[in-house]
Amino acid sequence: MNWKIAALLASLLALPTMAADYKTIDWDLLIPEGEKLLPPSLPDHENPMSVPQPVGGVNKKLDQQDIRIPGFVVPLEGNAKIITAFLLVPYFGACIHVPPPPTNQVIYVSYPKGAPVDDLWDAVWVKGKMRTASSSHDMANASYSLEAVEVSVYQE
Repeated sequence: MNWKIAALLASLLALPTMAADYKTIDWDLLIPEGEKLLPPSLPDHENPMSVPQPVGGVNKKLDQQDIRIPGFVVPLEGNAKIITAFLLVPYFGACIHVPPPPTNQVIYVSYPKGAPVDDLWDAVWVKGKMRTASSSHDMANASYSLEAVEVSVYQE
């Protein structure tokens, strides 16, 4: 067999394993070992913006990991058709209804390719490289960031 054909076949056979390299995680894994999930503060209905967002620690083992995680989208950047940056949160309405979840339950997602706006009201899967990098946004602060390679509608 020609070495070029053998190399091509080997690379084609490696494709499924490359897709499986993204570890599926849940939101509990974002909380460091030994730390408990901080409960959200009760909103002050007189002044809802006065309630501080709880700050939680990060799981440093997730830094630079290729992960896949489900969640809900809070749009930050984009247009009427696509969203290129958003906060990923564990439950619908987080950050929109104050107070936001703890910082270690918010992921800033950059997705230059853009996700269609139509698909973002339901839960989504986000796949990409996780970083333990804090960022501050009008809606909430995030303890993690993710360079997304894929955003898709949630299906089990």
